[in-house]
Amino acid sequence: MKKGKKYEAAISKIDKHNAYTKEEAVKLVKETSYADFDASVEVAMRLNLDTKKADQQLRGAVVLPKGTGKTKKVLVLAKGEAAKAAKDAGADYVGEAELIEKIEKENWFDFDSLVATPDMMPALGKIGRILGPKGLMPNPKTGTVTMDTKKAVEEIKKGRVEYRTDSYGNVHGVIGKVSFTDEDLLDNLKAFVSLIIKSKPSVVKGTYVKNISISSTMGPGIKIDVNSFDN
Repeated sequence: MKKGKKYEAAISKIDKHNAYTKEEAVKLVKETSYADFDASVEVAMRLNLDTKKADQQLRGAVVLPKGTGKTKKVLVLAKGEAAKAAKDAGADYVGEAELIEKIEKENWFDFDSLVATPDMMPALGKIGRILGPKGLMPNPKTGTVTMDTKKAVEEIKKGRVEYRTDSYGNVHGVIGKVSFTDEDLLDNLKAFVSLIIKSKPSVVKGTYVKNISISSTMGPGIKIDVNSFDN
């Protein structure tokens, strides 16, 4: 497929053989974004993990200090006090079985994140085949199966990003928008990378982080020197 002139112009600003400092990379990711909308910025980390082994699969969530630039709609499935706490925390939809039925029968997906209390999980499991492919199935590892619905809703609204390793040991996450200041993108990038580094499984020997790069929607990838995160 022939790349367009804008892409060629963007990629000409990047030295493919160079690993940039995190500060240089953030400047470049903004300069090389050519989308005619406020593009998202994503980080990708290639890790030395054997994801065939359960103890080398990473899954979790990080609250970005500067948010994602997008306000997420949150659906909470809960009863009683947990339902009230979710409403008070600003959840967009709160309910029980009737909302599960609405998803199943009406193919209703007017939400970005789904939080459920543990007692709602058996009923929710019945529509796992609908929620799973959309990445909406709640999971205790990402803090979306919890009795503390207040905390879950507040974190998602603040800018919580979920991550999980793919079959190649890569982890991806959105760290903001091109319109963010360099400082805000850097704060989010550092928060994401430091959490992944802290999450290193104890069984991993040798180099853990093989590669870190950032890119904007449609824009080229920019490699970051892994040692740039030591300071």
